[in-house]
Amino acid sequence: MASRVARLRRVLGKEDVRSISRRYFIANGFDGTLTSIGVVVGAYLSGIGDGFTVVAIGLGAAVGLGTSGVWSVWEIERAEALAERQRIERAMLTELEDTRVQREHRAAQIVHAVASASGPLLAFTLTLVPLALEGVVFTMFQAVLASITVGVLVLSTFGIYLASISRQRWYVAAVRMGLAGLVVAGINVLLPG
Repeated sequence: MASRVARLRRVLGKEDVRSISRRYFIANGFDGTLTSIGVVVGAYLSGIGDGFTVVAIGLGAAVGLGTSGVWSVWEIERAEALAERQRIERAMLTELEDTRVQREHRAAQIVHAVASASGPLLAFTLTLVPLALEGVVFTMFQAVLASITVGVLVLSTFGIYLASISRQRWYVAAVRMGLAGLVVAGINVLLPG
């Protein structure tokens, strides 16, 4: 167990691992937030009148996106690690099966898969909270508006974070990212049906 923790620390200390995981987290969190806004607005416009039904639908979508995030990234990173290991093996004229290189690739694969799944799960959970409060704190319409607001704030937070690592103006990045949530909500309102 101690060796696994040490390996995880070593892997998390690598900038390339953090950078890739950050990309998976943000990209899939972005997708999750926009999807949850679409689910919330679409459910409301379809006549669903209670928040818990929308939460149940949203959680189903979150499970789908989270599973997609884990599964796809696991397979992508597995293939990439194997290709890299094979390049190193050809260059070194030796096999690297069951070596530190392979174990660190596996640890990075796990980190990336967890980051990929946690982005959309977190985004969905936060965005659906107002719907869970429908009938207690909010009317259904208010819960939908609050959900969209939370989604826009989540997106804006992603923008602020990206601005902090790239030295952009945080408020410009926040507006650019948050705007996507309003666009998705607006498109859903304009859809026929």
